[in-house]
Amino acid sequence: MKKFNVLIVGGGSTWTPGLLKSLANRKTQFPINRLVMLDTNAERQSVIGEYAKVLFKEEYPELDFHYTTDKEEAYRDDLDFVFCQIRTGGYAMREQDEKIPLSLGLIGQETCGPGGFSYGMRSIKDMAEIVENVRAKTDKAWILNYTNPAAIVAIAIQKLFPEDKRILNICDQPENLLRSYGRLLGGMSPRDFEPKYYGLNHFGWFTHLYDKDGKDYLPELEQMILSGGFRPADYEQRDKSWLETYAMVEQMVRDFPGYLPNTYLQYYLYPDKVLKKLNPEFTRANEVMAGREKRVFEECQRVAEAGTSQDSNVVANDAHGEFIIIVAESIAYNQGQTFIVILENNGIIENLPNDAMVEVPAALTIHGPKPFAVGKIPTFHKGLIEGQNAYEQLTVEAYLENSYEKALQALTLNRTVVSAQQARQVLDALIEANGDLFPELKKAERELETVK
Repeated sequence: MKKFNVLIVGGGSTWTPGLLKSLANRKTQFPINRLVMLDTNAERQSVIGEYAKVLFKEEYPELDFHYTTDKEEAYRDDLDFVFCQIRTGGYAMREQDEKIPLSLGLIGQETCGPGGFSYGMRSIKDMAEIVENVRAKTDKAWILNYTNPAAIVAIAIQKLFPEDKRILNICDQPENLLRSYGRLLGGMSPRDFEPKYYGLNHFGWFTHLYDKDGKDYLPELEQMILSGGFRPADYEQRDKSWLETYAMVEQMVRDFPGYLPNTYLQYYLYPDKVLKKLNPEFTRANEVMAGREKRVFEECQRVAEAGTSQDSNVVANDAHGEFIIIVAESIAYNQGQTFIVILENNGIIENLPNDAMVEVPAALTIHGPKPFAVGKIPTFHKGLIEGQNAYEQLTVEAYLENSYEKALQALTLNRTVVSAQQARQVLDALIEANGDLFPELKKAERELETVK
């Protein structure tokens, strides 16, 4: 069985320990010859890297592992897979993405609304640079991208590298939802389902959840959620804000029955209700920094100092870590397993634009994803998706064209904003806060004739 050479870009992420543990757990299904972690933040990555050395010494001693900040060392011509999970601007800018909109009476969230716009404008440049660095060395490596906001990043990468068929944008939230449904049903695995799903990233719906015998569990799940609420599969380890997010699924199912929504739709369907719950002084970024980030780095440091990972609890039910690996396995071994991924529409959803980057089930093969046709979708979902897609497309165009006008149009279209006046206020505030991390957004110079 071939052993693969893998690069993780974003080695200092709090999600990396789960990914490393999953690589060790699946070493027989997805054997690795060389694993390299790359990050621009040496201090953060070193904590994770030293934890990894202990973990692999005990559980994967044959693995050639190291971590680096040197791009020349990381990008090589024998790479098979590149896993990307970068966060341009770090948690400091995530905090601004959330708090600036909240200060103006708007939703402050990492990937949705103005916060997602800001994060996207920062992410495009670095993600494009990663693709260029990989392709300067090899055309064969698969680039599997977790980088958020995945919808905006996916559109940008498709526009910048339209002929590159070995880039796949993915998100673990549909996988998290499948795990949550499975736990609610008494222990079913995500692989037990044949899901029917459509939408955009963080903006979609499950329409059916078949098992291998053709039974659809969606009606049963709908009733279970309406009668008992909804929690994530790993709710014992989740922060308070995530529990509140999952709890909103009951409201969405009650108001719009027949489908199971992605949790992120709460921000678009109930912006006023969600806004009242958000604390402008302590956002999810603060919650993560005080909670998950603190726990992960303290535990990784403890493991490194102790020299053993045997009693470590740094990883618990990490869907994020396992998902990207089983996606890679399906591609590498031509398994054709079905996963929900982000692809250019091109007729998959008949009544949506071809250039929309839709999130749909697809069989993943060595030749790439083979999506399953969706057909036409209902007017309500179509209208919501078209508006969100227009926002995402305009955001990318604003970046590529350095256009202030298109940035303003994008934010005005977003359902968490709507008001053009508030869109301009939040745009100007985000431009100032991001500084050089944003492209220079220029206002078009026009001479307007006075109507007499």
